[in-house]
Amino acid sequence: MTGTDTATALERATLDKAARENFPVAPFFLPRAWRTDLMAVYGFARLVDDIGDGDLAPGGADARVLGVPPERADDRLALLDAFEADLRRVFDGTPHHPLLRRLQPTVRRRGLTPEPFLGLIAANRQDQLVTRYETYDDLRAYCELSANPVGRLVLAVTGTETPERIRRSDAVCTGLQIVEHLQDVAEDLGRDRIYLPAQDMKRFHVQESDLAAPSAGASVRALVAFEARRARDLLNEGAPLVGSVHGRLRLLLAGFVAGGKAAVRAIAAADFDVLPGPPKPGKLQLLREAGTTLRGEG
Repeated sequence: MTGTDTATALERATLDKAARENFPVAPFFLPRAWRTDLMAVYGFARLVDDIGDGDLAPGGADARVLGVPPERADDRLALLDAFEADLRRVFDGTPHHPLLRRLQPTVRRRGLTPEPFLGLIAANRQDQLVTRYETYDDLRAYCELSANPVGRLVLAVTGTETPERIRRSDAVCTGLQIVEHLQDVAEDLGRDRIYLPAQDMKRFHVQESDLAAPSAGASVRALVAFEARRARDLLNEGAPLVGSVHGRLRLLLAGFVAGGKAAVRAIAAADFDVLPGPPKPGKLQLLREAGTTLRGEG
């Protein structure tokens, strides 16, 4: 396989995952320039999460491109360090990884800064070192790194950032992250990670062993319901972001908010039993939530 073939394969292995996300990445109704730049940002965010989760394509091609020696190709911290070094080349040189080469024109065209990208790397580095969160505030601080930069990048790419929109966007992104944590309790436990605050687990008399059951007991369901209300409140807090913009961007942001609210409803419809697998909303529910969000209701 030639170098060009390898680069193309690495890009496709990551970018093709966009269709499987819980949220619209770069839908067809957006201007082409926005779609191009949002896909470039997505490629970065998806790849850094795949590094942090150990979900890179087999064969070690990403490690080789990043200059990580074969004996450390499975060392997630080494990969994240190399990825951060390559990110910095986006801003002052020529990056090695094809997804970062794809990102460089977007950074230059939109005047993006390193901070949100570094936050996403820091979140994945934290995932290697921190697997439990004592308080809700601790979890919110993690979401500042793992989720909020994505919304800020969307606003930056579309040239619509203001302090108030950033505040609303942060609320939406944190709400979406908490919803995803609730959907993925069993999967995360398999990675030895728990994103349910320990204080809340204690309050609802939930032990870690309860999360390994095939289905949730009453205490786990009560805990999930409590965290789902928090996520819903954050999504409601951030929802006015949608009405603050116009045109196609309004549709995109409504999709983000509606996706989170529909997921919360799906969790409730499953009687808050998330352990058998992630409850997912249907397309009809998503459309209903999008309509409600666009009308500024609910």
